[in-house]
Amino acid sequence: MADAPIDRIVLLSLKPELAHPEGRAAVAAEARRVLPDVPGVIDVRVGVADDPAPGEKGNSWDVSMLIRVESAAALPAYQADPAHRRFVDAYLAARVGFRKAWNFTAT
Repeated sequence: MADAPIDRIVLLSLKPELAHPEGRAAVAAEARRVLPDVPGVIDVRVGVADDPAPGEKGNSWDVSMLIRVESAAALPAYQADPAHRRFVDAYLAARVGFRKAWNFTAT
Protein backbone atom coordinates (compact mmCIF):
# COMPACT_ATOMS: atom_id res chain seq x y z
CA MET A 1 0.00 0.00 0.00
CA ALA A 2 2.85 2.34 -0.85
CA ASP A 3 0.52 4.77 -2.59
CA ALA A 4 -2.23 4.70 0.08
CA PRO A 5 -3.07 7.98 1.80
CA ILE A 6 -1.44 8.76 5.12
CA ASP A 7 -3.39 10.07 8.08
CA ARG A 8 -1.14 12.29 10.19
CA ILE A 9 -2.54 12.75 13.67
CA VAL A 10 -1.13 15.68 15.63
CA LEU A 11 -2.00 16.57 19.23
CA LEU A 12 -0.99 19.93 20.68
CA SER A 13 -0.72 21.01 24.28
CA LEU A 14 -0.66 24.79 24.26
CA LYS A 15 1.42 26.92 26.58
CA PRO A 16 -0.57 27.64 29.78
CA GLU A 17 -1.30 31.23 28.83
CA LEU A 18 -3.03 30.03 25.63
CA ALA A 19 -4.79 26.93 27.02
CA HIS A 20 -8.25 28.49 26.99
CA PRO A 21 -11.08 28.53 24.44
CA GLU A 22 -9.85 31.65 22.62
CA GLY A 23 -6.24 30.40 22.40
CA ARG A 24 -7.37 27.02 21.13
CA ALA A 25 -9.66 28.63 18.56
CA ALA A 26 -6.85 30.86 17.26
CA VAL A 27 -4.46 27.94 16.75
CA ALA A 28 -7.19 25.87 15.12
CA ALA A 29 -8.08 28.73 12.76
CA GLU A 30 -4.45 29.15 11.68
CA ALA A 31 -4.12 25.40 11.03
CA ARG A 32 -7.29 25.48 8.92
CA ARG A 33 -5.93 28.48 7.01
CA VAL A 34 -2.44 27.12 6.28
CA LEU A 35 -2.56 23.34 6.03
CA PRO A 36 -5.09 22.78 3.20
CA ASP A 37 -2.78 24.57 0.75
CA VAL A 38 0.33 22.53 1.58
CA PRO A 39 1.31 20.24 -1.33
CA GLY A 40 0.16 16.67 -0.88
CA VAL A 41 -2.58 17.51 1.64
CA ILE A 42 -6.00 16.21 0.61
CA ASP A 43 -7.98 16.87 3.81
CA VAL A 44 -7.55 18.69 7.12
CA ARG A 45 -9.71 18.30 10.21
CA VAL A 46 -8.97 20.34 13.30
CA GLY A 47 -10.56 19.96 16.71
CA VAL A 48 -10.37 21.88 19.95
CA ALA A 49 -10.71 20.37 23.41
CA ASP A 50 -14.10 20.63 25.02
CA ASP A 51 -12.52 19.82 28.38
CA PRO A 52 -11.28 22.41 30.88
CA ALA A 53 -7.84 23.95 30.44
CA PRO A 54 -4.84 21.99 31.85
CA GLY A 55 -4.75 23.83 35.15
CA GLU A 56 -8.41 23.16 35.79
CA LYS A 57 -8.76 19.38 35.48
CA GLY A 58 -5.57 18.07 33.95
CA ASN A 59 -6.52 18.00 30.26
CA SER A 60 -3.22 17.67 28.43
CA TRP A 61 -4.31 18.24 24.81
CA ASP A 62 -5.81 21.44 23.48
CA VAL A 63 -5.91 21.03 19.70
CA SER A 64 -6.05 17.97 17.46
CA MET A 65 -5.28 17.83 13.76
CA LEU A 66 -5.99 15.04 11.33
CA ILE A 67 -4.13 15.76 8.11
CA ARG A 68 -4.62 13.36 5.23
CA VAL A 69 -1.63 13.36 2.87
CA GLU A 70 -1.69 11.74 -0.58
CA SER A 71 0.85 9.03 0.25
CA ALA A 72 3.97 8.19 2.23
CA ALA A 73 5.96 9.38 -0.77
CA ALA A 74 4.31 12.82 -0.44
CA LEU A 75 5.26 13.23 3.24
CA PRO A 76 8.78 14.67 2.69
CA ALA A 77 7.45 17.43 0.41
CA TYR A 78 4.61 18.15 2.86
CA GLN A 79 7.04 18.40 5.77
CA ALA A 80 9.54 20.56 3.85
CA ASP A 81 7.00 22.95 2.33
CA PRO A 82 7.87 26.56 3.31
CA ALA A 83 4.34 27.41 4.48
CA HIS A 84 4.24 24.25 6.59
CA ARG A 85 7.68 25.02 8.04
CA ARG A 86 6.60 28.58 8.99
CA PHE A 87 3.45 27.20 10.62
CA VAL A 88 5.40 24.61 12.65
CA ASP A 89 8.72 26.38 13.31
CA ALA A 90 7.43 29.90 13.96
CA TYR A 91 3.70 29.94 14.67
CA LEU A 92 3.33 26.69 16.63
CA ALA A 93 6.74 26.86 18.31
CA ALA A 94 5.71 30.12 20.00
CA ARG A 95 2.40 28.68 21.22
CA VAL A 96 2.84 24.97 21.91
CA GLY A 97 4.33 23.46 25.03
CA PHE A 98 4.20 19.86 23.83
CA ARG A 99 3.37 18.17 20.52
CA LYS A 100 2.93 14.54 19.45
CA ALA A 101 2.44 13.31 15.91
CA TRP A 102 1.92 9.92 14.30
CA ASN A 103 1.46 8.71 10.73
CA PHE A 104 -1.00 5.94 9.83
CA THR A 105 -1.70 4.32 6.50
CA ALA A 106 -5.33 5.01 5.67
CA THR A 107 -7.20 1.91 4.63
